[in-house]
Amino acid sequence: MFKKMLPLSIRKYLLMSKRQRMHEIRLTIWYMPFLYICLAVLLVAITLYLDLSLEISQYTFDLLSMDASVTRILVSTLIGGVLTLSAFTLNSLLVVLTTFSGQFSPRMLLDFISDKQTQHALGIFNGSFVYVLLLFLFIGSSKKEMFVAAPMMTIFLAFLSAVTFIFFINHVSTWMQVHNITYNMKQVSEVMIHQTLKKDLEAHRTTENGDIMEEEKKNIVHVKAKHSGYIQLVDFQGMIQRAQKENLLLQLHYKVGDYVLAGNEILSLWGPETNNILTDSYLQFIEMGHKETEIQDLQMGIHKLAEVAIKSLGNDDPKTASNTIDQMADLMLTVEDQLSFTPYLIDQDERIRVILQSEPFDYYLYRGFGYIRHYAKDNHLIITEIVRALALLAESIQPSKHKDLWEFACNTIDHIEREVIYELDKTFLLQEVHKLARLTGHFREYKEIEDKFYPNANKNT
Repeated sequence: MFKKMLPLSIRKYLLMSKRQRMHEIRLTIWYMPFLYICLAVLLVAITLYLDLSLEISQYTFDLLSMDASVTRILVSTLIGGVLTLSAFTLNSLLVVLTTFSGQFSPRMLLDFISDKQTQHALGIFNGSFVYVLLLFLFIGSSKKEMFVAAPMMTIFLAFLSAVTFIFFINHVSTWMQVHNITYNMKQVSEVMIHQTLKKDLEAHRTTENGDIMEEEKKNIVHVKAKHSGYIQLVDFQGMIQRAQKENLLLQLHYKVGDYVLAGNEILSLWGPETNNILTDSYLQFIEMGHKETEIQDLQMGIHKLAEVAIKSLGNDDPKTASNTIDQMADLMLTVEDQLSFTPYLIDQDERIRVILQSEPFDYYLYRGFGYIRHYAKDNHLIITEIVRALALLAESIQPSKHKDLWEFACNTIDHIEREVIYELDKTFLLQEVHKLARLTGHFREYKEIEDKFYPNANKNT
């Protein structure tokens, strides 16, 4: 009953899991300023206690003391100053960021708002304003003639706000540089891989095909989604423990980040005994919502990077696209190094309990570079950059993934119009293909590609 009385904007947080709630709160603009406002209220209480109760003006130098009228003028002046500084800064930045996000990616505005440095700066502005406002309210009716803590703290916060303003402008100008944007996007995805995917999935993955209860599949039970939405979070640990307790094996038919309609078969389960199993209880381990989140969804981070490259191609900015391709290659290196790409999750007894949708390495290659090459079309420079990035990857990753890199590169080159490509574009492209062929051991296939680009040369020889 109490939850229904709350506004929808607040009620939605109560319906989330603890992990999802903490993630969403940290991405909001009010979380950090709220903490600073609470700190400001505490500072007001300490300041008033020092000046009105302890009367520290008796124990300090006269130089640090200030009479009541001057203190009120100082505080009242800074109320408008801090508020104007904060409002002017945010208004100007929102205009710039709106234009910038339309040029590259609409998700940039959210990324900027959720940045810790941005939130700390907003917190200092709001906390300083609340401090001087509350302080003016209490000292306005005070009969105390001399103040020390109030003017000193007010001057300090005014100085802090001015320094924060300079820092904030520098932070924005640095953050809005495209190479920093793409680097930060890659960093977010890498942190998610290290802190989330390795903890939730890699700790339970196995590369061996164990017992998947083939004979018990005759007792298979299909569980359907109760409502539509994106799969935002899956409690794999709880799901594995529940399946171990009931001696079942589960198979998920969708991945984190997929959109599921109500009535779609979201998972199947089978085991020796499934008659008395409460199948709907397994839906509690799958959290769904109206939007995608990056808690467990690596694809979203990859799509954000690809979107920047695609937007830059539409804006005739090949350098930004090239930089994004480099960051994408670095992210793919982390993916290959940290993830094992096996769909099997095991319990403590090393028995398979959950089967995921397969996500091999070439799947991530397509999600990243595949989108970029599609929109690059006949942009031979960008195609060359993609092949160059694949060659860099081939030099760093395990040989078992070389085939995926070579096949992706060949498929990319097959769609180039060889009759309209410039001679130097052709030369530089074949140089990168040759390097990739050397690293992956596909010299014979490279000769076939070279023959397609220079058919007349082979006839003359």
